[in-house]
Amino acid sequence: MSFTETTRTSWLTRLKNALVGAVIGIVLVVVAIWALVWNEGRSIKAYRALTEGAGIVVSVSADEIAPLNEGKLIHIIGKVTPDGIPTDTEFGISADGAVAIRREVEMYQWVEKSESRSETKLGGSEETVTTYTYTKEWKSGRENSGEFRQPEGHENPDLVVDDGSFAVDSAKVGTFAVSGENVAGLGKQTDLKLTEEDAARAEQVLSGTVQLDRGGFYVGLSPTQPLVGDLRIQYSRADLSEASFVAAQSDGWLKPFTASNGREIFLSESGKASAAEMFDAAQAENTMIMWLIRVGGMIGLMVGFSLFFSILGVIADVVPIAGSLVRFGTGMIAFVLTVLVGPLVIAIGWFAYRPLLSLGLLVVGGLIAFGVVWFRRRSVGRASPTAPSTAQ
Repeated sequence: MSFTETTRTSWLTRLKNALVGAVIGIVLVVVAIWALVWNEGRSIKAYRALTEGAGIVVSVSADEIAPLNEGKLIHIIGKVTPDGIPTDTEFGISADGAVAIRREVEMYQWVEKSESRSETKLGGSEETVTTYTYTKEWKSGRENSGEFRQPEGHENPDLVVDDGSFAVDSAKVGTFAVSGENVAGLGKQTDLKLTEEDAARAEQVLSGTVQLDRGGFYVGLSPTQPLVGDLRIQYSRADLSEASFVAAQSDGWLKPFTASNGREIFLSESGKASAAEMFDAAQAENTMIMWLIRVGGMIGLMVGFSLFFSILGVIADVVPIAGSLVRFGTGMIAFVLTVLVGPLVIAIGWFAYRPLLSLGLLVVGGLIAFGVVWFRRRSVGRASPTAPSTAQ
């Protein structure tokens, strides 16, 4: 099911939109620059905190809480025992022995997809042909059909129940206590099979017929012939038998440790992992996050500069081929500015948080450059032949 719509935007309207885009571009450039500088500080602080932690962490037995270690950064490996049973109180679903359960909900609903093709006309106006396609699909969450281009006949009902995660309040790692949130994400996920009794309870909560399907609930008349608004609800359980932690010992609990620079340290792994392995993994994660934000900041700069210069392409679109050439040129300018500004901002941010090391590297680099130039000049001087004297 689809329909096609053709719209025409005047040159003056496009010019106004381009001016708005230029302002947005400037804001985006400023935000990207701030993010790049902030990221350097974040990554350096995290690196220093982890380096400090790796130097002071103490590996202790999980079976004994020693008062001498109170407030210290400790590393333990121990058996995990949940305190209580994770329960979805809305439907009465629980899993004895698990550290958490998760509810995943899909609704059969209308989904809108669009594909546009634009053409610039003589005089700077733009004609856009857009094809909207509507299909029924199983999806998590709810597509807002009120925002569809053609909402009539494609209405999606409200989602009566959403995804949810339910962890135990706390758990024991050996004799140490830890928040349930800190163990829920470590557990191994497996499907939680539901029963007819579970379906009967769910039918009292939900309006409509509830039946078992693929180990979960199906809310609707027929799983083989779904209707818009039908639901599929699946549950999974997270089980954790053993885990490793690096955290502060605080009154028998494992809590975040605050390093000297204010950064918190709380590391966790399922199974057995040494303190060195956990700190190495944390440093690797910090490096990965640093590079992801760097790449995101560079993309933000590129988009921002492109939006700022886009008005030039709109002005030149009075003659369509001229607009294409101008857009190609401004795209290259945006790319060059991104390549120049991005690394410069990263360098400034790095220098701001590590000035002594940065100055040291600059001095060393300058001395190496001076040494190379001096050596080359001296070599050239030695290689130059001495002019022979002329006898009188």
